[in-house]
Formats: sequence, C-alpha cells, structure tokens
Amino acid sequence: MLGGWNTMRKLARSHWLAGAVLCGCLVDGAAAAAPRKAAASAAPAPSTPAPARLGDARLGADKASNERCLECHSTALTGSDRSKGTEGKFPKLDGQAPDYILKQIRDFRSGARTHDFMQIMARSVSDEDVIDIAAYFHSLPLMKGDGPSLPGQAPTGDAVLGQRLYTQGDAARGVPACITCHGETGRSQRLGQGAAQVLVPHIGGQEWRYLDKQLRDWRSGERRNSAGGVMNQATQKLSDTEIESLANYLSGL
Repeated sequence: MLGGWNTMRKLARSHWLAGAVLCGCLVDGAAAAAPRKAAASAAPAPSTPAPARLGDARLGADKASNERCLECHSTALTGSDRSKGTEGKFPKLDGQAPDYILKQIRDFRSGARTHDFMQIMARSVSDEDVIDIAAYFHSLPLMKGDGPSLPGQAPTGDAVLGQRLYTQGDAARGVPACITCHGETGRSQRLGQGAAQVLVPHIGGQEWRYLDKQLRDWRSGERRNSAGGVMNQATQKLSDTEIESLANYLSGL
C-alpha cells in the first residue's frame, strides 16, 4: 500500500531515535504546474492511510512493539510511565479512536502537523501496519485520569477554573465551552454530516503535561491541524493559568 515509503522506511531507521480531515490544495495556472510536477518526481507524495479494512488488534500489538511505538506511547498494560515525561511529549493512546490516530499519521506525513521525530516515524511505518497498530491502541481500556485532579470526584483547587471553562466557556471574551465538541466526559465522537464530519478525539484522562503542551501549541499556532482551525481559535484568548487549569481538569475526567 505504501510502496515508495519502503525506501523512506530504511532511511528513517538509519536516523532512528532522532528525538482529535483531509485537505486538498489546488494550484491554478500553468506557471505553478511545472514546479509541482518536478517536486512530485523528486520525492514520493505522502500516502494517505485509510481504513480500507478493519485493523487487526492482535497483529497490531506485535507491530506496536516491533515498530517501537510502545517505547514512547506506553500503555496501562505495559506498566511503563514514559508518558509522564516532564516535557509532556508522549500522549496516552489507550482506547483512542483509530480514525483519529490515522488522521494524525496522515498529518505528520504531509507536514500538516509538525514534529521532527514523529514525521520520521509516520513515514517509516506502512499503511497496513498503521491500521493494525491503531486498532490495537483502540482495543485497550480507555485512558484513565492520573493527573493533579482526582478522577470521578469534584474538581478542587486549580481544576475548578478548568471545569468552568470546559463546561461554560467565557462568552464575554468569546471563549467557547469545550463541552460543545468534546462532550461531558471528553470522549471521542463524530460531529457534523457528510464531508463536513469531524472526528473529536478522546481527551478525558489524557496525560496532563501533554494536554498543557498541546493547548499552548494550539494557542501559539505551532500546531494547526484541526478542522477549520477551530482549536487555534478556541485557545487564542486563554491565559497560561487557564490552560494549566484546563489540563488539570481534563486529566482527571
């Protein structure tokens, strides 16, 4: 399915450990056609893994280990705590929607989402393997909160502000309520109809350092691969304190 990515895979391996909608761009005019054709012949175009078949979670478990996914995206079953790194690099993927995982792989491959290491990794794994790996992570029990706030209990301290922003937003400043898209418990769901349908990822119980970092990246524009830029708009007016409180609250859902 990937074909040309086999070569990239070999290259990626030589540099190993270097560290939740498709969008088509049409360029008008003959002047743009030649450079685009030349670029296409210079390197293989990023592939678009799509679930043409249902992933096999059993095979995906082995592939996630063989492709070294678990070295960073440890799961509750592995007993590792790499996701708790102080830099907040590694999200939990336990129970994550497979289509959302596939979208992130597409975005890393195309450059719509930037991360030097993940771009190498996304291009080194075949479509078939990615589909199985996504199925494996989806088959795991949903991620559970282990952040500063306590799962299943009323938030206290810093998480109180996060709960208010999540459930009510701040209309006076034009800050939308997160619950509108992400739901009461922060679980994955599909919004909209037809081609406009958007997949919302699991965020409840996600690692709080990772949530904090992603919210800051959305706000700064470092990350900008949400449909219609909705996450960049939603976070634009949030203060550092509000982001910390939101991450605190979400991690405990």
